[in-house]
Amino acid sequence: MKNIVYFEPSDVEKFDVDRFEKSLKQYANIPHEAVEEALEDVEEYETLHVSRLVKIGVGLIEEYGDDASAQSYYDEHKQYFGEKFERLRRITGYLVGTLDRWNDGKRAEESQRVKHSVNSSVDDLTRNAMLQDQMLAYNAAYAGKAE
Repeated sequence: MKNIVYFEPSDVEKFDVDRFEKSLKQYANIPHEAVEEALEDVEEYETLHVSRLVKIGVGLIEEYGDDASAQSYYDEHKQYFGEKFERLRRITGYLVGTLDRWNDGKRAEESQRVKHSVNSSVDDLTRNAMLQDQMLAYNAAYAGKAE
């Protein structure tokens, strides 16, 4: 990761690992190696929203500090998360939120759908493996066997 976006794409600025680590050390004594390891998952991205870094920071502070310190860190940075939203899905013309009120047929239908990723870092081999898993689940659910 090379850039951070705070609120708008025009807010982009260079990511500074030392600055991030220094902000975490105000809340817990986190080893440099732990910070580097936590950032490995996001290293492939050119630009990252700051809310993802806050989540990483909260996790590190919980691990090497305490819950109160992690809550303080989150409270100091929560303005980057924006408004909460609920995911809506359109199923046969109806907008629905959670799956908890769906019958078994609708749940099976949803689980068999091809999930399109907005993350371009998923390569073709991974995508094909995911599609294969979905097909096996379909066979198990509807044909009674996995091939």
